Amino acid sequence: MKLAEALQERADLNIRIQQLRSRLENNAIVQEGEQPTENPADLQAELDSSLSRLAWLISRINLTNCRTSVNGQSLTEMIAQKDTLTLKLSIYRELVNTAGRCSFRARQTEIKMLPTVPVAELQKRVDRMAKELRLLDNLLQQTNWTTDLIEQ
Repeated sequence: MKLAEALQERADLNIRIQQLRSRLENNAIVQEGEQPTENPADLQAELDSSLSRLAWLISRINLTNCRTSVNGQSLTEMIAQKDTLTLKLSIYRELVNTAGRCSFRARQTEIKMLPTVPVAELQKRVDRMAKELRLLDNLLQQTNWTTDLIEQ
């Protein structure tokens, strides 16, 4: 199994587990004399099986991410870099948007707002960060599809 396939399965399992949780809650109580629409014991067994598989996948994915190296960095380090770059990019985009707003005055007595940061320079920095993030994400995706999951 490739790492990308394990990541997809992990995402699917997370959705499945949430659905099972909801179905269990919906069948936890019934009116006296009625039967639940689904057997709670069967749902619990499916939930336990899904959770066991999820735990196994998470441990294998984490192990693979730690042991797989690209350009001298583990996938774990690259993911951390991607996450922090995504956060940084979001903050700087908000800064550019806020500072770049023009405040038009209808009358001379109104207060004029001016940016305190160099908007054009920051926009160029945001563009560079966006490109860096895109390239990093592409490299991660490519590696995920070419790396075998460590399954032992």
